[in-house]
Amino acid sequence: MGHCQQRKEAACRRHSSSAVQQAREALAARLRDIRLDSGITKRELAARCGWHEAKSSRIESARTPPSDADIRAWCAACGADDQAPDLTAANRQSTEMHVEWRRLQRSGLRQLQESGATLYERTRQFRVYCFDVVPAFLQTPGYASALLSLIASFRGMPDDVSRAVEARMRSNSVVREGGHRFALVIEESVLRHRISDADTMAGQLGHLLTSLTLPSVALGAIPFAVQRTVWPRSALRPCEPLPGRQLTGRRSPSSECSLRAAVRDSSTGAAGTAGRCSIVW
Repeated sequence: MGHCQQRKEAACRRHSSSAVQQAREALAARLRDIRLDSGITKRELAARCGWHEAKSSRIESARTPPSDADIRAWCAACGADDQAPDLTAANRQSTEMHVEWRRLQRSGLRQLQESGATLYERTRQFRVYCFDVVPAFLQTPGYASALLSLIASFRGMPDDVSRAVEARMRSNSVVREGGHRFALVIEESVLRHRISDADTMAGQLGHLLTSLTLPSVALGAIPFAVQRTVWPRSALRPCEPLPGRQLTGRRSPSSECSLRAAVRDSSTGAAGTAGRCSIVW
């Protein structure tokens, strides 16, 4: 669960493990395209570079980060030396992101929670898809405490859960502030995963029901029984900035904040089609 929540919590943060992995996957995809464009197999590439074929596979699948020397050898083997400088620059950037993320982890969960506060305040519209746990915006203190305790234990992080929960609750105040709108789609599994004891879970589910009365929140769930056209994905959380603000790397959704719009947009990469998504409250 710690690994899944790691992807969720990082979605709107600059220094996140998710961003690091995405950068590595993008680099791996570019290397794969270079090899395919050259018309050689992974085995032939390995022979030209002087390493085992398995290394080529690990690099292309983003399981093994390549070194700068690996990238230069890869490009040379594929006759694409001119692309090596850009790729090595991208590789160094992802490495720097990873180092920063590890530094934040060593400092505890509170700082990670606070690192997203400014972005939340600057964001006008949130569109969120979650498949594993309740979106952070709608978590109760009890649920957040149980979840963050699991994460801290799983990662071997300093125990500052109580302060991290306080920081999260402060960030969550944007749900009740003016100028922010939320369209959230969750999988039914979110409602059934037992993150904590029965009383805590009952309180969390009750809080979700209460959230439906908020004018800024549109919330729906995709039932287990729905016929899927796209399998469940990891969290999707694009954000739209306030006028005059630019948030690098975020999609800008339309100004509409309805459940149908959220499901329709999520269907291209995450949730399913609007016609096949129903609310189960």
